[in-house]
Amino acid sequence: MFKKILVANRGEIACRVFRTAKRMGLQTVAVYSDADARAPHVLMADEAVRLGPAPAAESYLKAELILLAARETGADCIHPGYGFLSERESFARACAEAGIAFVGPPPGAIAAMGDKIESKKLAKQAGVNVVPGYLGEIADTDEAVRIAGEIGYPVMMKASAGGGGKGMRLAWSEQDVREGFEATKREGLASFGDDRVFIEKFIESPRHIEIQVLGDQHGNIVYLNERECSVQRRHQKVVEEAPSPFVTPKMRAAMGEQAVALARAVDYHSAGTVELIVSGTDTTGESFYFLEMNTRLQVEHPVTEEITGLDLVEQMIRVAAGEPLAFGQSDVGINGWSVENRVYAEDPYRGFLPSIGRLVRYNPPRHGEDLVRTRVDDGVAEGGEVSMFYDPMIAKLITWAPTRAAAIDAQVTALDAFEIEGPGTNIDFLSALMQHPRFRAGRLTTGFIAEEYPDGFHGAPAAPALLRELAAIAAFAATAHADRARRIEGQLGHRLQPPAEWVVRIGEVDHDVHVSPDAINVDGEPLDIGIEYTPGDRLIEAELADEARLAVRIAPTRTGFRLTTRGASHVARVLPARVAPYAQHLLEKVPPDLSKFLIAPMPGLLVRLDVAVGDKVEAGQPLAVVEAMKMENILRAEKSATVKTLNAAAGDSLAVDQVILELE
Repeated sequence: MFKKILVANRGEIACRVFRTAKRMGLQTVAVYSDADARAPHVLMADEAVRLGPAPAAESYLKAELILLAARETGADCIHPGYGFLSERESFARACAEAGIAFVGPPPGAIAAMGDKIESKKLAKQAGVNVVPGYLGEIADTDEAVRIAGEIGYPVMMKASAGGGGKGMRLAWSEQDVREGFEATKREGLASFGDDRVFIEKFIESPRHIEIQVLGDQHGNIVYLNERECSVQRRHQKVVEEAPSPFVTPKMRAAMGEQAVALARAVDYHSAGTVELIVSGTDTTGESFYFLEMNTRLQVEHPVTEEITGLDLVEQMIRVAAGEPLAFGQSDVGINGWSVENRVYAEDPYRGFLPSIGRLVRYNPPRHGEDLVRTRVDDGVAEGGEVSMFYDPMIAKLITWAPTRAAAIDAQVTALDAFEIEGPGTNIDFLSALMQHPRFRAGRLTTGFIAEEYPDGFHGAPAAPALLRELAAIAAFAATAHADRARRIEGQLGHRLQPPAEWVVRIGEVDHDVHVSPDAINVDGEPLDIGIEYTPGDRLIEAELADEARLAVRIAPTRTGFRLTTRGASHVARVLPARVAPYAQHLLEKVPPDLSKFLIAPMPGLLVRLDVAVGDKVEAGQPLAVVEAMKMENILRAEKSATVKTLNAAAGDSLAVDQVILELE
């Protein structure tokens, strides 16, 4: 067994590997960029080595610096995590040449599966079902248009070396191909150093299923069931679960056997994932096709760990050390159900625009035990910063329970209690997904989010009962604040008692709330609710009549509170009943008219300007391309106009809300 492991990565996955390594008795080495000098993974390791400046190309992607760090610290193995160098054949080979074990598959397997074009050819030879498409190199946009037309729309354009949802474009028409082909090439080059693109048929109503495989260096390969990863946005996974509510035992065996055959064909060892696309309209469950093989640990590996009881990082380390698997296929079972949500720094209320900034407050939910478990895999800490240089994922929230419904319910409860202040997050959106009837029924496709939220996300719908409970909570909090002002700050004098009668407006509805030491009445009816709150708390715990608990994040506003729970934020205006009739028209700030400006919706790099001063533009016409979080975003005109001025140039770094150009 090894003595010292270096993790060539950062954030959540570095911390995840360190936890297992420490449990196994290994010493640990972290590497870091200047942006991560005080990051949790650095503080967690026994030793840490600086790589360079913040950009990944100058730090985490510098293989020679990582190998130098391993030699200087005496690390005898390197775990690459995911992303960065994890699927670089050259890095695995360089580790071998340096006499340092690579905790991952052999270089030949990485090379075979890392090229999406060649991997599909190999899969076909191994007897694996593949999606119809064109697997040759495509010279230019005109050739791409011709090939797409021959395959038949819709088609998917993919970077050959891509992964993680980057370098992918769905095209429904020739115009989509002409607009997206070059962008796909640029994303592939920027993210993976390879601008080759291939085109394949897009399977409609598709489900995304993946098979976890694990092999040793002695020829033993098993599959560890499947994961359902169909809930995606822009081809990036948002929710994962294991097992899949769609896959039958017969289908699981067929998929698993094909995945093992593919792994065996390339002499695979270590953990890997064979990704498949399944036609959701096929009731036989036989129409599944190979997409790609990820020759690394997946972001969503915890759900497999939760239902199998295996530590995949430990298995990878033991395989790299030459140990044989201690179990066979017949020993792999399924225990309960696990769901994972990816908590991202993005604003779902503004089209999921990336959000960066300091984590002013970070308090993840408590871990559960026994019948329901809650697990948080993260690599951030309060006071740290979400940087524009790296992936915007803050944490992974994983729950396990005996049944799928219970695991989903545990997600809703945990998301309510997840406190993050600073950058915007997608917590409300994740909670809404967990409560969505279609998700709970398991009727999933990769188009789920686009189909269910065609006009964007505006918060989960709230039942009238929940709004009454929130009105009670807001009035209780107002009473507590008034009582504090009277007792501690003397603002109300010593004789004046806090108001007992409140009018709470949520949305366009007023609720009359009476608060007394023994009871709370809402709209003339008693409400069985117990509330725990002290002024200054950011989280309110309420116990409801059915013994269920409601966690509500609370933030004071000018006239009340913002209450966030169950996938939505509700502004509650709270006024004493005696003054409410005289305060119906509170002053509201009217936002300025910004329709004539093209404004950067996120911080990022202005890759391209498509217009010049004096150009006439039409609604929907591309104006500029902004790259943020490694993804290109096309900004379009909202109406017909003429370009008056250009306020930025290609290559400029943009701040959020910065004016790019003005129209007239």
